[in-house]
Amino acid sequence: MPNRLQNLTPAAPAHTLRLILGDQLNPQHSWFATVRPDVVYVLMEMRQETDYVLHHAQKIIAIFAGMRALAQQLRDAGHRVHYLAIDDAANLQSLTGNLSTLLQHYQTQVFEYQDPDEYRLGLQLQAFCASSPRGISAGSYCVDSEHFYTQRHEVAELFTNRKQWLMETFYRHMRKRHRVLIDGADQPAGGQWNFDLENRKPWKGTPPEPPDLRPQHDHSALWATIEAAGVQSFGEPNAAHFRWPLDRTEALQQLEHFIGHALPHFGDYEDAMSRKAQRLFHSLLSFALNVKLLNPREVVQRVEAEWRAGRVELAATEGFIRQVMGWREYVRGIYWAQMPGYDQHNYFENTTPLPKWFWTGDTRMNCLASSITSSLQNAHAHHIQRLMVIGNFALLVGLDVQALHRWYLGVYIDAFEWVELPNTLGMSQFADGGLLATKPYVSSAAYIDRMSDYCKGCAYDKKQRLGETACPFNALYWDFYQRNASKLERNPRIGMAYRQLAKMPPEERTALQAQASQTRQRLDSL
Repeated sequence: MPNRLQNLTPAAPAHTLRLILGDQLNPQHSWFATVRPDVVYVLMEMRQETDYVLHHAQKIIAIFAGMRALAQQLRDAGHRVHYLAIDDAANLQSLTGNLSTLLQHYQTQVFEYQDPDEYRLGLQLQAFCASSPRGISAGSYCVDSEHFYTQRHEVAELFTNRKQWLMETFYRHMRKRHRVLIDGADQPAGGQWNFDLENRKPWKGTPPEPPDLRPQHDHSALWATIEAAGVQSFGEPNAAHFRWPLDRTEALQQLEHFIGHALPHFGDYEDAMSRKAQRLFHSLLSFALNVKLLNPREVVQRVEAEWRAGRVELAATEGFIRQVMGWREYVRGIYWAQMPGYDQHNYFENTTPLPKWFWTGDTRMNCLASSITSSLQNAHAHHIQRLMVIGNFALLVGLDVQALHRWYLGVYIDAFEWVELPNTLGMSQFADGGLLATKPYVSSAAYIDRMSDYCKGCAYDKKQRLGETACPFNALYWDFYQRNASKLERNPRIGMAYRQLAKMPPEERTALQAQASQTRQRLDSL
């Protein structure tokens, strides 16, 4: 294939070609323990990966910059690296196209890759190996990424022959198995497994939000290259003042900053929201974890050590560990148990197009304006903003589930399908009919007001249900339960809502439905 090879610099043959994907940036992988001159590591910036959904600019910059940093680190350690930049003349912009060329270029005998975390990439690599003209067999040279606590199918195996999957069951299993926050013979530290009820305080302005101690990078040149290559994106690139960790050293520094400045207050204000402080006491470690700059074990061990040293309350420690060891591993298990096909679930048959302000943040609803603007500016919003503001509104209105999934997957810097899809379709939108969540997570304005300062100064009145200035969440909330009564009224966790509906005069229920219908008709102008 001379047309493919002509742009490649002649190189010595290599016995083995090893692929490193953009979310496999772990410099401590056992692959790198020994320098082998007969092994070439390949990293690729590809339009295949920038274009399968529309991504936030910062997400593209972060992954490319992180890949470049790892490539340089490997070179400095003596490894052979072949790096295909987005504007490289030899870059065919597809995974299999580039691999075919490189296998021939290096006269490779063995191809190896770390197991991808996204189903589509795993399928693509298996098919490539099975059809490789060089006789590479599917899966024969696939190794573990050495990152997660669990293997892909452990969650499904745990719940074999059980009627219901519950994260709490899995979480307790993990705590016992790995001896995390365990005292004595499998007893939870502090006498209880879960301190979630203590992690729901609103933030009133004190203690102050910790300083943002993340390093700044100037990636203006990289961003110019990305744009010149024709890559489409959305959100603010902030390339000249880039704040996300791009190598393991920076990720470890961020972990220490979180532990020293934010972890002591994380538990109390885990669910709080404020226009005055977008980060509050959250770690912002999810990107570093999901591209494997950090290992979840070291994060959990470090946090538990702070509690055992008496520097952090148990409720804060347990709340954070539950997210990393419990929820993160659990949703990954859900993903692999349900793929392929999980992305097609749409239990409520929601098809309403996303409002235009999902791409601008330009809405008069303070809660959504703040949460979406933060997402567009920072490629980040914390879990309650994602679930109980943006996701809550989307479910109440009935936004198109697949379009919403693509938006979440694109907008957040930590969003990779294995973690984003179950969180969006399962937890946020109840689109799987209750496989992941035991009830739909919806609320009226009351919850948002209790947990935030969003309602103060808003164009809409949090207390009104009807009228032009009524908060849209209120009528939408009651309309949601009326529209979906046949699917929800037997759910024991939401019986109170239907008892309240039954007490409402028929004319009030009708008026709420009419108000909700008007809201859906004018989504773009809310």
